[in-house]
Parts: sequence; C-alpha cells; structure tokens
Amino acid sequence: MQPMRQLLVFTWLFSLFAGAHAAPPSPARVTLIEAARLLDPHTGKILAPAAVLLENGEIKEVGSPTQLQAHGAGRMRIIDLGNATLLPGLIDSHTHLLLDVVVPPESEIKRRSNGLFLPGLLLAITMSPTARVLLGAQLAREDLESGFTTVRNLGHSGVDGDVALRDAINAGRVPGPRILASGRKLIAPGAYVQNLNAELSAPMMGQEFLVIDRPEQARQAVRTNIFHAVDLIKLAIDNELTAAEVATIVDEAHRQHLKVAIHAGSVAAIQMAIDAGADSIEHGNDVTDAQLQSMRDKGIFLDITPTFWDGSLTHIFEATIVMSADMKSKRASADERLRQQTTSFVKRILKSGVKFAAGSDMCWSYPGKTRGEASALMFRHLHDAGMPSLDIIRSVTSSAAEMLGWQDRVGAVEPGRLADLVAVPGDPVADISALEQVRFVMKGGQIIRNELSVHP
Repeated sequence: MQPMRQLLVFTWLFSLFAGAHAAPPSPARVTLIEAARLLDPHTGKILAPAAVLLENGEIKEVGSPTQLQAHGAGRMRIIDLGNATLLPGLIDSHTHLLLDVVVPPESEIKRRSNGLFLPGLLLAITMSPTARVLLGAQLAREDLESGFTTVRNLGHSGVDGDVALRDAINAGRVPGPRILASGRKLIAPGAYVQNLNAELSAPMMGQEFLVIDRPEQARQAVRTNIFHAVDLIKLAIDNELTAAEVATIVDEAHRQHLKVAIHAGSVAAIQMAIDAGADSIEHGNDVTDAQLQSMRDKGIFLDITPTFWDGSLTHIFEATIVMSADMKSKRASADERLRQQTTSFVKRILKSGVKFAAGSDMCWSYPGKTRGEASALMFRHLHDAGMPSLDIIRSVTSSAAEMLGWQDRVGAVEPGRLADLVAVPGDPVADISALEQVRFVMKGGQIIRNELSVHP
C-alpha cells in the first residue's frame, strides 16, 4: 500500500501547486480596425470614417471610430489603416490551386490534340500527391496574400489534394484561404485527355477524374467524392454526357446536401445543366438570352471566368515561349474576337438580371506574378468588358458568398460574420485596379498582411 499512498500524496500536492499558480482566465482581447472608408458591396454605401470591432475571430460591431472606441473598453488593440478602403475578404469562386501549367513550346502545342493544356496536366497528374499538395500550399498562400480569403477549388487536384489542403489550412498547419473542395472532377470518357497509352490511361485518369459512362456510375461517382469529404461536386459537360447521367449526378448531390457546379460552354451543354437543376454554371460562354432568363427564374448562378479575356493568355505566351510570326498573328486575331464577344457577353448578363459571381479559373504559371496577382487580373478584365466596378466587387464578395451558400459567414462586413477583411488604397469603385493593390489582409481576425497600419 506504501506506493499507492505516495502516489495519492503526490497527486494531491501537484493539484494544490497547480491551483495556486493558475492565472485567472483573461478577458477576450478585442481588436478595433479603423479606416477612412468601409464599402458595403451589397448596398454600395460607404461608411466614412469607419471602424470594425472584432472579437474571437468574428465581427462584433461596425460603426464610427469614436463610437466603437467607447464600446471596446478594456484590452483593445487598435489598427489604424489611415486613408484606406475596407472591404470584405475577396472570394475566388473558381480556381485550381493544385495546378500550375506552363505553356509548352509552339511545336508541342501543334503536335497533339489539346496540346496547349495536355502536357502540363499530364505532368501534374504524374506528380507525387505530397509534392502536389505542397505546390498547392504555396499557391494558396499567394492567393491569401492578395486578399482572397475564400476560394472554391473546382477540380484538378488529384484524388483528394484540395481536401487535404483545406484541412491543413483549417487546422492552422499552413496559411491559406478558406477552401471549398470539390475533389475529382466528374467527366465523360475522352474529355480533357486524349490518345493515351491504353495500358496506362485508366490508372492515370483515375488520379484526376471520375469518368462517367452510365447513370449508375454517375451516382457512384458522387458517393466516391463524398467518401473523400468534399464540399461540393464539380461536373464538366461538353455534349458527351446524357441528360440522364447529368440529372443523376445533380439528384444524388442534392440528396446529400451538396451543391453542383457544372462546367458548360456550348448552348446544348448549358441547357442540359439548366434542366438538371445545377446550382451554378461555370463559364457559360455561349449562353443565350433565353437561357439567361431561365437561369434567373430558377435561381441558377452564372460563374463568369474572365481568365483569358483582354489578351491575358497571349501575355503568358509572350513571357514563356518564343512564338512564330504566324502564331503571333493568330493570337492577335483571337484576342480581338474575344474582346468583342466578352463585351456582348457582359452586357447581356447585366441586362438579364441573372445572379452571377466571378472566378479566376487560374491554373497557369504567369511569369512575374504570384498566383494571387495573376488571379486578381480578372477584375480589370471584367471592367474592360463593360462591367461596372460595384458589380465586379459584388461578384467576388456578397454574390459569390451567396452562390457558395456561405452568405452567413463571409462576403460582408457585418456583425456575426467571420473577421475576413481586406483594405486597399484609394476607392475601388472609382478605380477597380485598386483591388490589384491589396495592402491589408485579415482572415478570421488574424493579420496576414499589413502594409497600411499607422498603429499596428
């Protein structure tokens, strides 16, 4: 019994010692952010001067600096951002954080089907999952530093790379935006990758996609992604899948309370997505006015992806490879046609009243720019195509939050929302390029970047 008696005495002494030295719990520390202006994207109203009171990673109150300084008595940290404009954290609703394609030489592009995209995609597929997630961690950090505090990753991330990256970010192991992960993209046979060695193609494709060729397989593909803990389902259709297969995918996802984002460019594919009840249609390049009306009536979002508008892809070409005179001429002609098409596209979208958001669709290595800087080019592309600045800002804040189903968490600077904030010099409504100059980033009350603070 002697050892047991000694153990009890030791336990009693330890608890007494620990209790004597335990400090009383300290009150929650609040933070007050002050700036010259705060933009509410939903209403377009400006609060000036502005202050935001934060506690435990959430927004507690919004008002004037004088008012909130009185409400935040006690242990309060004040961050004065001077003559900046505060906005909600930006949302990139269509990105590919685990893909960083390098433009291949012109001869390689001409040599094979889908020669521009295929070589880079195959290299990504053959990467080790660990290396690919580490690449994604770098690109996620770069996105966050440019003000994208939330992103929706829509495929091209291996079997579950975006899920693993999401979980690592949520656990605080690596910095990055909040991620809605879609896992493997659902596609038809022959999409994206063509003419592979038949002995190798099945396992390679399985690392990147879930291939659908009948309704029963469509339902199982959704369940497979759910097993990997995805947040939504991404489906790509370019007229190869049947209406029954698409409807089955949407039905199973909705039955499991997941949204479905459908890549659709052609009129027929867009109609199939509308008929199936998609939650969002990605790209939608050839959408008709009648389809826009139908989408508006059904509450289906159009997720605009202005990645290559305004000659952006040509700029990547110029910075990456040597182009022949013939390729330069063809690129110039293609860029001019696209400018005309996108101007009409934006005009029709605005006129239709359809709900829309915007995503970068960025998956390319852009020499001289971080991933975040490359993604932010979409703001000027939308503006050059005729979209007003306030509509652009809404498309990556309040409207995007609604499309994601996160309107109670992000997309606005309001009490109860997560403390995701960005600040830019100047007025982004007067000059949208200000969104390319994010100088302060906060996610969940944690400062990620601060080049504005007068009193940190």
